[in-house]
Amino acid sequence: MLPQDIIASLARQLYDARKTRTQLRHFSKQFPEMTIEDGYAIQREWVKLEIADGRTIKGRKIGLTSRAMQQASQITEPDYAPLMDDMFFEAGGDIPFNRFIAPRVEVELAFILDKPLKGPGVTLFDVLSASGYVVPAIEIIDSRIEQFDRETRVMRKVFDTISDFAANAGIVLGGSPVRPMDVDLRRVGALLHKNGVIEETGLAAAVLNHPATGVAWLANKIAPYDEQLNAGDVVLSGSFTRPTAAAAGDTFHVDYGSLGCVSFRFI
Repeated sequence: MLPQDIIASLARQLYDARKTRTQLRHFSKQFPEMTIEDGYAIQREWVKLEIADGRTIKGRKIGLTSRAMQQASQITEPDYAPLMDDMFFEAGGDIPFNRFIAPRVEVELAFILDKPLKGPGVTLFDVLSASGYVVPAIEIIDSRIEQFDRETRVMRKVFDTISDFAANAGIVLGGSPVRPMDVDLRRVGALLHKNGVIEETGLAAAVLNHPATGVAWLANKIAPYDEQLNAGDVVLSGSFTRPTAAAAGDTFHVDYGSLGCVSFRFI
């Protein structure tokens, strides 16, 4: 593990980068000995800084669960991060583009928990039982740490992504909530339109064969830290499309078929 003073310093750099909308160089380049545990330690220190500002945690996100996302990021394992209260935006409205550095959009399903989930041993069926409903969601990801190094163009490592809140920056919930046993969640599909043009399509089965599998993975992953998923948490189960780049003025509309639509515009 990196020394605690370095972990705290890197967390402060990310906290400042989010506020000033400036990008940092890869931590993994500066500290080649960095590990996944270091990444999560930095993430936890950053959360402490946000909470000190009055922010609260409203849930969690799981990233890099689909083959499409793993290929896009050149990373082969899932990651996770908290959803802070100031990351939630209303569907059908305008989102200030200047809240972000280099935003991209992903298509997901969100599980809203009625009961807590604490690992180890949480299964897909436990997730379905604990979830009050599932709702369409768009995640806005961002890069406080450069995706590609500005000089070498080398892709950032999983340690960098984990440190950087797993690239989490925003979430938009919408469409029609559904009880998790009322539909085959694997078959939920989505069409992502950007400025009226279809950019991405996908099925939720791309997320570990079933989106609830990702939620079970998360509950078990955080258990060794004596953490759990709580009733009322919003859990993003992972994207089943590749990320789509966004610019000021872009309008996004995602059609989830029988589960409705989610739309917003960057201004």
